[in-house]
Amino acid sequence: MPGARDQGAARARWLGTGLLGLFLLPVSLSLEVSVGKATTIYAVNGTEILLPCTFSSCFGFENLHFWWSYNSSDTYKILIDGTVKNEKSDPKVKLKDDDRITLEGSTKEKMNNISISLKNLEFSDTGKYTCHVKNPKENYFQHQATIFLQVVDKLEEVDNTVTLIILGVVGGVIGLLIFILLVKKFIAFIIKKTQEKKKECLVSSSGNDNTENGLPGSKAEEKAPTKV
Repeated sequence: MPGARDQGAARARWLGTGLLGLFLLPVSLSLEVSVGKATTIYAVNGTEILLPCTFSSCFGFENLHFWWSYNSSDTYKILIDGTVKNEKSDPKVKLKDDDRITLEGSTKEKMNNISISLKNLEFSDTGKYTCHVKNPKENYFQHQATIFLQVVDKLEEVDNTVTLIILGVVGGVIGLLIFILLVKKFIAFIIKKTQEKKKECLVSSSGNDNTENGLPGSKAEEKAPTKV
C-alpha cells in the first residue's frame, strides 16, 4: 500500500535524523573555540596586535590540528598551520605564510592557547581572522571562531563625558540618600533622649507632690498633740 510505504519511509527518516543528532550532540558540546568577547578589534598601522584563541575539550585531545586563516573581500589564505601532540606538549608549527606572524600560545598546564601575534601591521591586514581546531578524538569535527581586525591610522579617543556625568549624578544621589538616613537616625536618637528626660522629670515631680500632700509613705512632719 502506498500510504503504508510513505509512513514507513517517514519513520525511517525520523529515526535516522534522531540517531544522527544523538551522535553529533556530545561532539558539538565537547570542543569549544573562543577568540574572546570582542568581535572586532582595532590596531594602529605599523604596530603589533595579538589575535587571541583558546580551546577546551571535555574528551581531551591527541594530535590536535589547528590553523589560522585570513579572509578579506578579495583574499583567502592560511596564515599558520600546526599540531599539538597531547596535553603535555606545546604546539608545533608546520606552515607559516608570513614572517610577521608568531605563535604566542601554549597548551601546557591546560592553557590550551593557540593565539598568534602579527607585527608591522598594514592597512591591507584588515579583514577576518579565523581560528580553526580539529580534534581526532572527536571524529575530526572542525570548530572555529572568527574575529575582525580593523587597521587604522590612529585610535580615536572615546568621549566619556556623558558617562562621567551619569556616574556623578548617581554618586550624588547615593550620597544624599546616605546623608538623609544619617540625619533621620540622629533626629530619632535626639527624640528618644528627650522623651527619656521627660519621663524622669514626671517621676520626680510625682514624688515631690506626694511628699507635700502627706500621703502614706511620705516624710511629712507629724504635728505634736494638743495639751488640754
